Amino acid sequence: AARAAGEKSIAMVKSRDLLGLTGYIHGGCSPIGMKKQYPTFIDSTASDFEKIYVSAGQRGLQLCLDPKELAAFVGAELCDVTV
Repeated sequence: AARAAGEKSIAMVKSRDLLGLTGYIHGGCSPIGMKKQYPTFIDSTASDFEKIYVSAGQRGLQLCLDPKELAAFVGAELCDVTV
């Protein structure tokens, strides 16, 4: 994932900082509707599927959608994010 982002390393946002940065609680973070548009990367294998599930912004609530439509909507890059 760091390589896809052009960074040396990356780390998860600390739970205590998540709400202020994204507007979402831990367990409900979604690339859709964040307070600020962060760079988003989706593994290219997602495009092998007609539909994928992503968080809908609340714990336990998901959206089922076309991965290419998701990428276009949030400005995500489909790329290799595996180790």
